[in-house]
Amino acid sequence: MKITSAEVIDLRVPTSDDMLGSDPFHKAPDYSSAVLHLETDGGLRGVAVVFTVGAGTDWICHGIRDLAQLVVGTSLEDFSAAPLKLYRRLIDHHQLRWLHDGVFRMACGAIINAMWDLWAKSENKPLWKLLVDLEPEFVVACIDWRHLQDALSPDEALAILKTAKAHKVTREQEMSVLGPKAYCTAGWLGLSDEAILETVRKLQETGFDAFKLKVGQDLERDVARLQFLRDALGPDQSLMVDANQYWGVDEAKEHIEHYEPFGLKWVEEPIARDDVLGYLELSETFKGASFKFACGEQAASPVIFKQLLKSGGIGYCQIDAVRVAGVNDVMAIILMAAKFGVPVCPHGGGIALCNMIQHYGMWDQIAVSGHSDTQLVEYIDFLQDSVEHPVRTKSGHYVTPVAPGWGLEFNADFLADHTFPSGKIWRERPENRCGVHFECDLG
Repeated sequence: MKITSAEVIDLRVPTSDDMLGSDPFHKAPDYSSAVLHLETDGGLRGVAVVFTVGAGTDWICHGIRDLAQLVVGTSLEDFSAAPLKLYRRLIDHHQLRWLHDGVFRMACGAIINAMWDLWAKSENKPLWKLLVDLEPEFVVACIDWRHLQDALSPDEALAILKTAKAHKVTREQEMSVLGPKAYCTAGWLGLSDEAILETVRKLQETGFDAFKLKVGQDLERDVARLQFLRDALGPDQSLMVDANQYWGVDEAKEHIEHYEPFGLKWVEEPIARDDVLGYLELSETFKGASFKFACGEQAASPVIFKQLLKSGGIGYCQIDAVRVAGVNDVMAIILMAAKFGVPVCPHGGGIALCNMIQHYGMWDQIAVSGHSDTQLVEYIDFLQDSVEHPVRTKSGHYVTPVAPGWGLEFNADFLADHTFPSGKIWRERPENRCGVHFECDLG
């Protein structure tokens, strides 16, 4: 089966109209995705997305379109025999590598993820099942070990996988209906307390007992909202906060000390995504608190995760499905987290990110950590109907996905309406509410 063509779609949703997704930095985001379709001569399509928040989606689209030239004409069989070869061909491109992480690495990840999607579809398996069925030796051979072995060696990774393999059949049976336990980010910064509580109550009725609140701009307001939400949840349900990197280290300390009475589970991204020394300092400062620090959704490479995990700077590892270079990178990160005993709690939301991260949660809890005692997988309750196989939840858990691949096939009407700038949602929208022209007061 050969790749015959690649199509990239700039997909954007004006979530800024309702302030969904709002946080201290991203005050009025338009949830968006660069969508990649790899067509084949075998009748299957490989699909991947790279999540963005509006402006810049076109940058990602160009990068994917440019790199996709390297896979058109190649075969799925060559990829599935040795996925690391394509990974290195992209990541180690002798000129493009100069661009390093960020847009370049995410564009590489789109192509790699689409190839894994195609492979899973060719075997009629959901992505998590394809990963679970891989032999430990094959998983280890998928990972680029050049900059990671001071934290985790291939032999150590193999031992982790073999230990989990002994109980893999039982764990797969246990998770055959209900997958990873979920939490919901309900407390977007731009929403009223009443709107947040409405979402919380709705999800509590379906079994959710873990919720996250955005903080960062106004300490007095943050504390008041924390009190409001803790009173609404009671003492036994999990409550987390997320500052989206808004503070410096000293400012973070000033804010976080006011959060200690609320029995938080974690404080997420209080400082810059790659400030390893800062996370170490915060962890030491608050080592007696109920919470630990969470980071990772914007960490751009496995090397940053290596430092965060090896140093003990974070207590929760928040992988993102599209921030790093695809499945190969995420395999390495989840294995490092397992070695250092840090729960993997994937970042979700966006457009179809939840469809992807549920597979990583399944793989981790079946074939790597081998348990579901400490992990939570993020969930948001909007835009789930954008795809043909929407994420489903039950009793506060993801329902185990069964669609082949990632399950990223978009509804045709949704694609047509939200393609930027030609879709009907965007054709008549004022220019100052679109793309780079859409600016907010940074305050």
